[in-house]
Amino acid sequence: MYKGFYQLTSGMLSQNRRLDVVANNMTNLSTTGYKAEQYTDSTFQEYITSRIGNKDKSNPVELGGSSYILAPNRLYTDYTQGSLEPTGMPLNFAIEGDGFFAVQTAQGRAYTRSGDFSLDEEGYLALPDEGRVLDANGNAIRLGTYQIDVDSSGSIRAEDGTLLGKLGVFTFADNEQLTKTPRGLFSGNGAQAADVPIHWKILERSNVDLVQQMVDMISSQRALQSAAQLSKMYDQLMTKSTTDLGRV
Repeated sequence: MYKGFYQLTSGMLSQNRRLDVVANNMTNLSTTGYKAEQYTDSTFQEYITSRIGNKDKSNPVELGGSSYILAPNRLYTDYTQGSLEPTGMPLNFAIEGDGFFAVQTAQGRAYTRSGDFSLDEEGYLALPDEGRVLDANGNAIRLGTYQIDVDSSGSIRAEDGTLLGKLGVFTFADNEQLTKTPRGLFSGNGAQAADVPIHWKILERSNVDLVQQMVDMISSQRALQSAAQLSKMYDQLMTKSTTDLGRV
């Protein structure tokens, strides 16, 4: 009987965690370059239930597996391309296909799909509140002006044609090895500079599917409510069994 409490409690904890992930995805629906996350769980441990004889216990018969507790597994990030939206702003950029912009933050180099840049106080191209944007060689890009022209390779030129810098785009052998930082950037090793198309005056929007997130939220809420109601039933049943069992 008490095993039911373990199953229900772990289920409620798992659904609460899932709701947190859904809420975070929905909060970042309008965040430039945001990549949706998906929560998965797994069984803590599986046990094989067997039937054995009353007297002869030499030939037990397996009845199947029984899982008692759900445990958090991991968060998966969906790296698929978000929609590209023209903005007309001179410091907006979007990557087509795989790859990340590199930013030199106070904690070290980080990577982002957000191309919503600005100029810092010294005229360097920067991701607001994070750090300066880097070229393929890891150097900061100084523009000093908003009057620029950018081609599909990411080369940035002044009005007179002077090359001011070139946006660096970096790829990884396996994006699943990246770690998302608390501020929504990514960190990882093994970055390689790549030549991929870059769109100017365009931003990549979040790839969050609002309809799917709503479905996941409703499903998790119903599962959580069901588990809570069953927990109350277990509690009442246990109370009755401990107070009334054995009474003549």
